[in-house]
Amino acid sequence: MTIKSLLGTVSLALLLGGASAAAQAQIAIGHLADYSGGTSDVGTPYGQAVADTFAWVNKNGGVGGKQVNVDTNDYGYQVPRAIALYKKWSAPDSKVAAIMGWGTADTEALTGFVAQDKIPYFSASYAAALTDPEGASGKAKPAPYNFFYGPSYSDAMRAMLIWAADDWKAKGKPGKPKFVHMGANHPYPNAPKAAGEALAAELGFEVLPPLVFALTPGDYSAQCLSLKSSGANYAYLGNTAASNISVMKACKTAGVDVQFLSNVWGMDENAAKAAGDAADGVIFPLRTAVAWNGNAPGMKTVMEISKMSDPTGKVYRPVHYIAAVCSALYLKEALDWAAKNEGATGENVANAFYQKKDWVPAGMEGVCNPSTWTEKDHRGTLKVDLYRSKISGATDGDINDLMAKGTIKLEKVKTVELPRKPEWFGW
Repeated sequence: MTIKSLLGTVSLALLLGGASAAAQAQIAIGHLADYSGGTSDVGTPYGQAVADTFAWVNKNGGVGGKQVNVDTNDYGYQVPRAIALYKKWSAPDSKVAAIMGWGTADTEALTGFVAQDKIPYFSASYAAALTDPEGASGKAKPAPYNFFYGPSYSDAMRAMLIWAADDWKAKGKPGKPKFVHMGANHPYPNAPKAAGEALAAELGFEVLPPLVFALTPGDYSAQCLSLKSSGANYAYLGNTAASNISVMKACKTAGVDVQFLSNVWGMDENAAKAAGDAADGVIFPLRTAVAWNGNAPGMKTVMEISKMSDPTGKVYRPVHYIAAVCSALYLKEALDWAAKNEGATGENVANAFYQKKDWVPAGMEGVCNPSTWTEKDHRGTLKVDLYRSKISGATDGDINDLMAKGTIKLEKVKTVELPRKPEWFGW
């Protein structure tokens, strides 16, 4: 072997050794984001918040002195692409410590795999099937490595139906109120359907046949005419904001007199701006205790994190951004605990979620609602804060101005503390 080739071999060994050392000095996590698919309207601010939060974490010392290496991928809300990325992240030579996930279809498709590979999966899907770590309910397969921040879709829907039943009584209306579920025939809008219809019947509603509309914007005049002819009083919009806006506008044009109840992803400040007066009065759940510019100590932290991608501090962040900051910081603190307790492995990170009760991430006081996960129950909270969108004028113009002037308001109407009923577990 020549001196030159020997030096090349030594250099390669040093390079590989350096790469290995660099990898050991980092904590790897995967991040599924939808910036271009069917839920990109809400996926974009949520994904941006995850990226901003971990950039801020790294700027402030990382986790246990290590930087967090976040592999962000826009998977376009496509399950096969999510599975392909998961295979990469779960490979033995590059296994991640955790994954920040996104949609219901892909989260549920990967539930068995993350349990087998022991990789904590903190998603933005709030399907109740993901809350049963042991499969004890008999209604869902075990999901011991799935976590999320906020009430499940089913529990949020239950809270809205409880409000709707009270609303009907308060208005002194005669007879049974009529309820209908609306949304795409897809795992995400369908996740709370059975739970909602069951409680609606129990509360005395007449449950109407569901109305289907796609996850993408379109002409939904036919659905609105069906809604009108059905005489529905309360309609649950199960899709994300983009397609819900189309429905709200079409139903406004058709003169439909109905109280819309929206999925958590189906209404926000941007949706209210886009839908205008068609969004006036929509009831929806909020996962955080405050919205942007809200009065809470933890908003200082949120503002600092926001400046990671907006140094000017002028960009208005919708409710989904703040919820994602909470989610990312819960995972960050779980990584912190694991790093101090034998290392940031998947098993240790999952175990970290069971170490605190009524947990609020440091610096997020008054923003993230206290959450408790246990080895037997991954329903982090059963508190549901319900809000109403209020529109009092034209919604053209800058969202900051519209919110500052009160043209668009998110008005709190009720907090529902749901009982931890065993029969509601897992669905």
